[in-house]
Amino acid sequence: MSSALKKDNLRIASVNVNGLRAAYRNGMAAWLEPREVDILCLQEVRAPDAIVHELLGEGWYVLHAEAEARGRAGVAIASREKPLATRNGIGDDYFATAGRWVEADFAVKDSAGHNGRLTVVSAYVHSGEAGTPKQVDKYRFLDVMTKRLPELAKDSDHALVVGDLNVGHTELDIKNWKGNVKRAGFLPEERAYFDRFFGEEIDWRDVHRGLAGNVDGPYTWWSQRGKAFDTDTGWRIDYHMATPALAAAAVSATVDRAASWDTRFSDHAPLVVDYRL
Repeated sequence: MSSALKKDNLRIASVNVNGLRAAYRNGMAAWLEPREVDILCLQEVRAPDAIVHELLGEGWYVLHAEAEARGRAGVAIASREKPLATRNGIGDDYFATAGRWVEADFAVKDSAGHNGRLTVVSAYVHSGEAGTPKQVDKYRFLDVMTKRLPELAKDSDHALVVGDLNVGHTELDIKNWKGNVKRAGFLPEERAYFDRFFGEEIDWRDVHRGLAGNVDGPYTWWSQRGKAFDTDTGWRIDYHMATPALAAAAVSATVDRAASWDTRFSDHAPLVVDYRL
């Protein structure tokens, strides 16, 4: 394999698998094999490292951060090219064994043929619960993100944070937003962090929203309750967050929503973005 990814477009997919073993039992391989993904980012892996390698199979370089608490969290980056460097953790010892943040650096070329470095992060932000210690942890994690994002932008030519960030930024991101303004995932305090991420202060870009435009959704998660999937009563809480030049190189974004409720391999759908690199 070469040290720089060869194709004109770099395909990066992110999905919360809600347990990798269950996802593979429910057909994840049938989605992944024909999708020609270059970099695959996973959240809620919830499996030992050996199982992750076994399920993904040969042909992948795998970076996996397993959560210390069994059956919880876990994030991974699987790539067809070997990373230049990898890092585990967001930089706060409090989250060192949480399995919520991994980083990998890759050699890339832009459309003009210039060599550069791309840093990719697979992130899983806490679900939280308003008024509980779970929400305190979520805010602490988001606080650390506000420090780490500028560092990533400074240290690499391009930086990308993907994953289940567990916050709907605007009213377009949740079908039933009026009924969720006091619930974790759409609290004003949470959404204010994303105002900072995508505003002048931190100056990253919401790649999916930029390509989709000001439309409802497209949603990436649906509750298991009732007929949420069938009626598309969803949340857009899975993101590609990119530095400006990388966001400008994004050419397409697709939510790989299953054809029907019973053909899903997770309660989240993969978010797949092609970048002209």
